[in-house]
Formats: sequence, structure tokens, C-alpha cells
Amino acid sequence: MVSYESLFGVAIIAIGMVLTPGPNMVYLTSRAISQGRLAGLISLAGVALGFVCYLLASALGLAALFKTVPVAYDIVRIAGALYLGYLAWNILRPQGGSPFEARVLSPHSPRRLFAMGLVTNLLNPKIALMYSALMPQFIDLSAGSTLNQFMQLGFVQIVIAVSINGMIVLAASSVSKFLSERPSAMKAQRIFSGSILSIFSIDLLLRK
Repeated sequence: MVSYESLFGVAIIAIGMVLTPGPNMVYLTSRAISQGRLAGLISLAGVALGFVCYLLASALGLAALFKTVPVAYDIVRIAGALYLGYLAWNILRPQGGSPFEARVLSPHSPRRLFAMGLVTNLLNPKIALMYSALMPQFIDLSAGSTLNQFMQLGFVQIVIAVSINGMIVLAASSVSKFLSERPSAMKAQRIFSGSILSIFSIDLLLRK
């Protein structure tokens, strides 16, 4: 059973990650603004399937790896910390971007919307590294099956990511307009996301 501390840690990282600029957020907000809420939700369904694919592949592969090569855990921990720091810098730097700066997209059919959401997530390096380098930091090798722990942590991440993305899709037009008219609010959103990722980057580096 995963500890409450690990569940909370993954939840905080999931919130920070879903609010940071990335292909998923840019595509979903852009699609919702350009084609409407239903199109955004269909795209989000594809993104959700992408999360499940990553979770299953990473859980099975990393569970076996940590069991046979314990030192791999430290390698993954350091890689994850460095990646979090990289994401934080890209958000906090003066020219950092926001996921709510959406692009205008041409209309797509429901099938293509779902497929594009899936492909966008599967090709998103941020999500790939989150599952392979960040989530494993919260697995306790002495707490039983690493596979079960990974699945529990992944479920928490997916629920949070899909829920927040869903809310943003539903309010995409209003949120985008609100933030574009208030530079200070846009800056506050960037500082919040970047700060959370920075804190966890330092915490992972200091872990034993």
C-alpha cells in the first residue's frame, strides 16, 4: 500500500505538471477555444487513454528494473530532479510561456479529435519523463509490490490531470480571455507552477 505522503506528493506534482505549459494543455485549450467544449472533451478522452498507455508500460518495465537493479532507482531519482528543475526554469524565466496562450486550429472530426489527443499525449516528452523519472521517486522498495504502488500512484495522477484539464477545457475561452487581459494573473500562474516544480526538484536531489 502506498503511503499517504507518497500519494500527496504525486498529487502535488500532478497539479504542478498539469498547470505547466506543454503540448497537452496547449492543444486542449486551443481546440476548445477554436472548436468548442465538446471538441475539447473528445480530445481530452484521447489524452486520458495516452496516460493509461504510459502508466501500464512504465509500471511493468520499471517494476522489473528496480527489482533486478536497485541502483537504477537513484539514477531515475536524479534524472527526475534535473527534469523538474528544467521545467521550472522554462516557466520562471522572463520569456516563459503559459498554456493559456492558445493557437487557432481548423475543425476536426470526433475520430480525429480523439486520435490527435492520444497522439499529442504519447509524443509528449513531459509525460514520458514524468512516468519514467518522477513518479518512481514515491515508490518505497520495502513497502511491497512496486507494480501495485506504481498503479496506485498513476491512478492518482490520471484522475487529477484529467479532472483539471477537463475543467480548463470547459472554461477555456473565459480563462484565456481573463488571463490575456490581466498580465499580472498570467504571471502569478507561471510563478505558482514554477515554484512548485522547483521545490520538488530540490527535494528529490536531497533524498537518500
